[in-house]
Amino acid sequence: MVSFKNAAGRWLLLLLLLGLGAPLAARAQIVDDSTKVLYGPKTTRVISEAEVRRDSTGGTPIDTALTQWPQARFWAHDTTFQQDLGVLGSASHPLLYQPNYQLGARFGRNAFDRNTRDGSEVPYYDSRSPYSFFRYVQGSRGEQVFEINYSRSLKKNFSIGIDYERIAGNQVLAVNTSQWQVEHNNFTLYSRFQTEDGRYHLLANYSASRQRTRELGGIWPTATESLTELKGLNSFFKYDLERVYLSPGINIDDRDQVHVFQSYRLAQKGFTAYHVLDVRRQYNGYTDNALPRDASGFLLFYPQATTFPGSGTLRNSVATDDRATFRQIENTFGLLGRTDRIEYNVYGRYRNAWLSQLTTPLGRSGTGLRLQTVGSSPADTIVAPHYFGQLFVGGTASFNYRSIYAVEVAGEYLPYDNGSVKVPGAGAEYWLRGRIRTGPLSAELLLNSYSATLTQRVFIGNNYTWTNLSDNKWQSTFGNTTTQQLTGRLRQRLPFLAEHSIELSASAARIAGLLFYNQYGVPEQLSSAIADSKVLLIGFARHRARLGNVYFDNQATYTRGGDGAGLRIPALVTESRVYYQRRVFGHALFAQVGGELYYQSSYRGYNYAPSTQQFYVQDRFTIGNYAVANVFVAADISSASLFLKVAYLNQGLGRDGYFTAPYYTGYPRRFQFGVRWRFFS
Repeated sequence: MVSFKNAAGRWLLLLLLLGLGAPLAARAQIVDDSTKVLYGPKTTRVISEAEVRRDSTGGTPIDTALTQWPQARFWAHDTTFQQDLGVLGSASHPLLYQPNYQLGARFGRNAFDRNTRDGSEVPYYDSRSPYSFFRYVQGSRGEQVFEINYSRSLKKNFSIGIDYERIAGNQVLAVNTSQWQVEHNNFTLYSRFQTEDGRYHLLANYSASRQRTRELGGIWPTATESLTELKGLNSFFKYDLERVYLSPGINIDDRDQVHVFQSYRLAQKGFTAYHVLDVRRQYNGYTDNALPRDASGFLLFYPQATTFPGSGTLRNSVATDDRATFRQIENTFGLLGRTDRIEYNVYGRYRNAWLSQLTTPLGRSGTGLRLQTVGSSPADTIVAPHYFGQLFVGGTASFNYRSIYAVEVAGEYLPYDNGSVKVPGAGAEYWLRGRIRTGPLSAELLLNSYSATLTQRVFIGNNYTWTNLSDNKWQSTFGNTTTQQLTGRLRQRLPFLAEHSIELSASAARIAGLLFYNQYGVPEQLSSAIADSKVLLIGFARHRARLGNVYFDNQATYTRGGDGAGLRIPALVTESRVYYQRRVFGHALFAQVGGELYYQSSYRGYNYAPSTQQFYVQDRFTIGNYAVANVFVAADISSASLFLKVAYLNQGLGRDGYFTAPYYTGYPRRFQFGVRWRFFS
């Protein structure tokens, strides 16, 4: 597998990419003798798998807008609001409620998903000339994003590309020198091909991502520090002067994926067969070679005792070395088609998956060990290997009538699981979604039922161990989690101002049998009885307007019922942006200057267990409400985009900092800059 652990490897890859791009001209766009632009953003199209799945290959123009470029949440691949550990690229968890569409055997280690692009979302480029770009973001506190991409068409209908991306963050707590804390590297090769008649299409990519994180465990409070103190020496916002629990622990998240999509149009129009091959591997490892103890020898941060059925105490009192590997091969076969009014897609998918876990007790090196099944009493290392074979069927059907109204029904069902046929009823896994739209109004109903993840079923480690299985086929003792969610939306342009629009939505979600990680960091399930069901009421509003050259963009999400048993969601999350933009210097430069404000209400945020890579509920720490204000200047000069930004400008106004998770502080005030440059030659 590809490794990016050492700097020499990264520089070698960078030189390779620069070598591929050697033919690039000094100018960003090719011009002829009359200085007329031949190649540029308008001659390059982005093609996505989602578009080809709809039997459409026209592509979309490259996004050259400045609007989202200075915003930090758009530097990662998951742009939703996230609770993290205060450092760019660190473990994160969705801040707001998100419904689940994943069924069957799932690994359940998702803390670093935000940094990784899935193979189905890799962009492909259709350009008349070689196309390349790089983006670079650097912050004064050591946060860094770097990406370089090169693609070219070898023939009219055949193109290849290569992409390298790095997301990194330096340690802010308990250190006054430059010390890395998070480093994520991702390498992607991709290719696109289609026949001359356009009936056959192939999209293929391979990606390798490597994440290394130095886990600190959060701030270790001193006797004089108090959560009620928001400023001064008795607060928790002294950053480099703070002490932390771990010294450190090392979290590893390695992923490899091969993803191939191919389709063939069987009829002249509206009837296409397709196949998707998806092969992936995810390895998670956690090591801590110096478990923290106080002066009396009392173990800090980690649980005090862990037992495994039939084997007694597993704890290595000196160090932790936990490892787990999940492998998966999926084959999907489907038929899709479309007419002027009807669009459909039906498919069947078979999943082969394998999971193994191990931990090394005291005095064992972890090498040359034999495999053991769950429930055994090994003398050395415990390993839990298991195979899963599952069949899924699903599809989508939609109907549109003259843009007046549209109806869509989509769903997926798991009828076959490890040799057992699953009939509809209790215990069945499925999701079913229906949508209807007329004019600016739409409504959606979502029903789903899904089982526990594999990590929730079994975890074998030095600090945590649990087994929630009902048989040797890995059926969980937990019941399915079921949800019913009804959503109504309004999207409407408004008069009086230019580009004036509003978006409103209201949702009611009922969650029965909620499965979560409890205050001890282990899986727990609420009863599926109506009285124990979770009910969420979610309201969302977004307003956008332009007054001359001044633009306003404000959004807010209100959640009621999100801070009870099993859930931790802040009641109010808002984001507001105002900026002035115009062309200057004879239209040679497009400039933007503005500010943004993020606000989050107080709530009992999730805590984080690095050895399991899971966020879990806690009741002892309330993350106070806080606001973060940023100001920025951005500019677009030909094919180059730049920004300068002061983040957390309001630090010191009433408080010296804020928490993103219990005893994890967010970044202090800092300076950031970024550059993004595209080349079309």
